Amino acid sequence: MTIAPVLSPAAWHWALVQTRRDLRAASMRFLLVAVVLAVAALSAVAFFADRIEGGLNRDAAQLLGADVVVVADQPVPESLRTAAKDLGLRQTRTAVFPSMARAPDELGGRTRLITLKAVEPAYPLRGRLTLATPSANGGWRDARPAPAGGPGPREVWVERSVLAALDLTVGQGLWLGDALFTVSGVIQSEPDRGAGFLGFSPRVMIRMADLAATQLVQPASRVTWRLLVAGPARKGDALPAAAAETTSDTPSRPAGGEARALSEFTVTARQTAETARGVRVDSLDQGRPEMRATLDRAGLFLRLVALLAGLLSAVDVALVSRDFAQRRLDDCALMRVLGVSQRTMAWTYALQFAAVGVLASALGLLAGWLCHLVFVALLADLVGVALPAAGWPPYALGLGVGVLLTLGFGLPPVLQLARVPPLRVLRRDLGGIKMGSALVWLLGGGALLGLLMLVAGDARLGGIALGGFAGAVLVFAVVSLGAVWALRTLAARLGSRLPLAWTLVARQLTAQPLQTVVQVCALGLGLLALMLLVLIRTDLIASWRQATPADAPDRFVINIQPDQVASFQAALKAAGVERFDWYPMARARLVAINGLPVRPQSYEDDRAQRLLDREFNLSHAAAAPRHNEVVAGRYTPEEPGAFSVEEGLAQTLGLKLGDRLRFDMAGQMEEGRITSLRKVDWSSMRVNFFVMAPQADKPTWPDTYITSFKAPASGEVDRLLVQRFPNVTVVDVSATLAQLQGVLEQVITAVEFLFLFTLAAGLVVLMTGLLTSRERRSRDWAIWRSLGATQAVIGRVQRLELLATGALAGGLAATAALVIGWILASRVFDFVWNAPWWAVLPGAATGALLAWLAGWWSLRGVVHRPVALTLRQAE
Repeated sequence: MTIAPVLSPAAWHWALVQTRRDLRAASMRFLLVAVVLAVAALSAVAFFADRIEGGLNRDAAQLLGADVVVVADQPVPESLRTAAKDLGLRQTRTAVFPSMARAPDELGGRTRLITLKAVEPAYPLRGRLTLATPSANGGWRDARPAPAGGPGPREVWVERSVLAALDLTVGQGLWLGDALFTVSGVIQSEPDRGAGFLGFSPRVMIRMADLAATQLVQPASRVTWRLLVAGPARKGDALPAAAAETTSDTPSRPAGGEARALSEFTVTARQTAETARGVRVDSLDQGRPEMRATLDRAGLFLRLVALLAGLLSAVDVALVSRDFAQRRLDDCALMRVLGVSQRTMAWTYALQFAAVGVLASALGLLAGWLCHLVFVALLADLVGVALPAAGWPPYALGLGVGVLLTLGFGLPPVLQLARVPPLRVLRRDLGGIKMGSALVWLLGGGALLGLLMLVAGDARLGGIALGGFAGAVLVFAVVSLGAVWALRTLAARLGSRLPLAWTLVARQLTAQPLQTVVQVCALGLGLLALMLLVLIRTDLIASWRQATPADAPDRFVINIQPDQVASFQAALKAAGVERFDWYPMARARLVAINGLPVRPQSYEDDRAQRLLDREFNLSHAAAAPRHNEVVAGRYTPEEPGAFSVEEGLAQTLGLKLGDRLRFDMAGQMEEGRITSLRKVDWSSMRVNFFVMAPQADKPTWPDTYITSFKAPASGEVDRLLVQRFPNVTVVDVSATLAQLQGVLEQVITAVEFLFLFTLAAGLVVLMTGLLTSRERRSRDWAIWRSLGATQAVIGRVQRLELLATGALAGGLAATAALVIGWILASRVFDFVWNAPWWAVLPGAATGALLAWLAGWWSLRGVVHRPVALTLRQAE
């Protein structure tokens, strides 16, 4: 049997005519809107994520300043430099460490904590270092590429904040250790700036050849040495004058061998890192840790919004397509009488729904593209670079979701129209729409589930959200069926004692229990998505803003000596600082766990190796910090030999309650048992520690003190503290805090913008759930009116039924939203969930109100339809 006759031009023409006609009907328009919303939400996130990923891949080397970076706490082994040279790769070195910069005495003698960076002339290998140019009016002109070769001999490039803090200008002197330098440039941008605590202090850059003259690098100095390695220069890279010196005696390699050479060097560097202490191969994921938690949560929430939009659209398409098929039964029976075959009819409807799916996908992709441009604009400061064009995956995702939604969920009930018996022309009870093929539903649902899990990008997020909604549907169905049975029993017992309107409501809800269950489930799902997102969005944004409130500390002071405690605290209060964190701090290295020595090579995880390769800041206090939550064990005041460990550190190192830790504090061993685990928010800009002892005094610890506070508006506190306590280091993090809060507001705006998609999808489901019952209600009310019921009574019945159904759906949705929200908050978003369990009653009220409004809109005019016309159509 051939399908050629089915796909003839006449068949295509019939499908096109059917599509144009059906798009005028409300049900098909709702289907189109539902699919467009789903595709728009999913593709907007996909477009943005694809372009961000493309930008990161494109600019990865520039953000590192090289293709491969080897980091060490001692000068990088010479063997690695030899390996890079033998492979024909360019290379250069940098050294970074904190220090103090001082203005000459004749210019005020002010001091400032800075991060000193010594570079070789070939720096950077990737990207460009730019300098700002001072203008005549005291401002700064646009950035310009830095001169080839870096700072000149005994010259220094600094960031603007250094000049402002020390009251200097370009051309004046600056002391670094024992050497006096001349400020010759102002750094505008630096490709491999990085982050972490050193990123808080402004940059000062000198030549590597001048580092020895400063006498700042001593045997105990904490210097981070980097070996930057890269292939041939590309467009956009700096071309320092000395670049040729690093490769003049190296063999040239063909362009195709660059990747192979870099891969060989990376393998060699990682092998060296496994045996040499304090050596690692750096990567991009170590940047901006203070923002990572916020951005990760925002990304998860955006995926959740898109996922729920797709899920709601699937529900809406299933409801609309069933209503669409129900309305076409008589037309199809007549076509069967006129000789149209089942096969031709099936292919026609398949073509029609495929056309609607493609049209909805195209419109959704267009809307998603425009909306992702809004994301780019909202997050412009965060993105900071021109993004490349999106690849093909977002387009494929949008088209796949649109077609799957339309064909997988819309076509199964519609295909049943091809099997309508011609006898239905005479007997209206024949050929009704059934559930359809379980295999077709399973295939469509499985494919959509796979796509939604792909969109979720996180197995826990997708599993909890989709599993939670599936479980909620079952609960809604069981509870609503029980409510129908209880209502039927109650109405039978009370009989004529009920008012007429309530009696009619009871009969309307119990006459067709399956219809009532479907309606409650549809309303409940729409309300569940809306309530879940509102609850999570509210608490998520609240947790972000609480982490970095407007009064968050913007100053850290370290190296306060024990004999300065009383006078320093008095100085803070005199300067107008009333609230401040205050903790003792001692540096120590973890050397043993449960009596077994540990070293970086004991772990395969990179983060674990980095943690064991550095010293920890330990503290002690009788009570746990108020901004830390004890999540396991007990923080018992004054318990001897006890340690409280940060939860993330315990997970990384595989620690548990009861384990014994041994620390080396400048040659002195300190051992204790883990008695509690704390949850620490590292983005809070508060003083936090990996390990704390629950004791107020630790006489044997070599303590200094650290404090953090919000600086008064006068801005004089830094100068006053440094003048009175020259040994302390004041770290100004106000710029970082302002940047973090600015990024936070941009992320919140983007989250709320995409939230509108799911809000619209939820409202469409509410409308559709009531629209699909429009014809049934029209017939019932026509019969009531023919029996003498007035429009006022029917209107009252309609309102009561909608309010009752909405209240039940709203109460169930609020309960499910609280449960699913609690699981998502604790297992996925990782923030404290302050579940408003009292929200069930407001949820029921909200559901009743929304159902009534949606019902008023979708059922308007039904009561006023002529009785004769309605009954004639129902015959």
